[in-house]
Amino acid sequence: MTDFVNWLRGPGLEALLIILGAVLLARFVSWLGGRITDRIDANATGSDALVRSEAAKHRHSLTQVLTWAAIVMIWSISIFFVLERLGVPVTGLVAPATVLGVGLGFGAQRVVGDVLAGFFLITERQYGFGDVVSIQVVGGGDPADGTVEDVNLRITRLRSVNGEVVIVPNGQIVKVINLSRDWARAVVDVPVPASADVNRVQAVLREVGKHAFADERLHRLLLDEPSVMGVESLALDEVNLRIVARTLPGKQFEVGRDLRARVALALSREGVSLRASTAQDLPDVQDEALAEDRARSGGAA
Repeated sequence: MTDFVNWLRGPGLEALLIILGAVLLARFVSWLGGRITDRIDANATGSDALVRSEAAKHRHSLTQVLTWAAIVMIWSISIFFVLERLGVPVTGLVAPATVLGVGLGFGAQRVVGDVLAGFFLITERQYGFGDVVSIQVVGGGDPADGTVEDVNLRITRLRSVNGEVVIVPNGQIVKVINLSRDWARAVVDVPVPASADVNRVQAVLREVGKHAFADERLHRLLLDEPSVMGVESLALDEVNLRIVARTLPGKQFEVGRDLRARVALALSREGVSLRASTAQDLPDVQDEALAEDRARSGGAA
């Protein structure tokens, strides 16, 4: 009993203090990492947390990875010292640990691959927190599209436009399309009837671009004035014109929706239809409906 009490006062107390110190230090590191990421978010451009400079996105991701690595290192060192205080021969565990490590290496190849892939994703700045990306995974299928909410050494977490959370292991990624790197581009295709005056339509689209760039709400999202690229494609009954605009990262969808509404209103005022085939077929549909009504009326009579 005396030996047990002495052990509790000596190595047992030291092991307990080491564990307590590891818990406090890990919590401090986690708190510090949270404060740093919060400061990065606060210093991000604008009030929208999803629009950040590339450097801010990289610092955000790097801070999370370093926090995770520091916590793992703290617990690894703490376990080593606790075993030493408990009298466990650490040097004698080297050989079994080596064998166990080899076995885990073969059994956890995918995890190791995920960690290595995540390391290169972060160091090469392929994407970061807040980026809008399209990720193609091993095996094909539909890509994972959404906004990056978290990226660490093992997984990437996306939030889709429908609010769904998509988790992709980094080792399964074969292709990444970053839709918000440095700047983005809103592309609006405008189909008009082949009989329309193309030059006049292009002039209307240029006016739409000027008014959009002068708008205070859109001006802060646009990097320059939207430009009309001209005729993009030709069909039997319609001509497709294209207008493009450079925007802040991740804002191409908002700008594209606004431009489409402005284009539709402007062309409507000019008497230009955006659905040539529907407009051409409408009289025939009306004539058929009238004929059916007359036939029914005649049959009833």
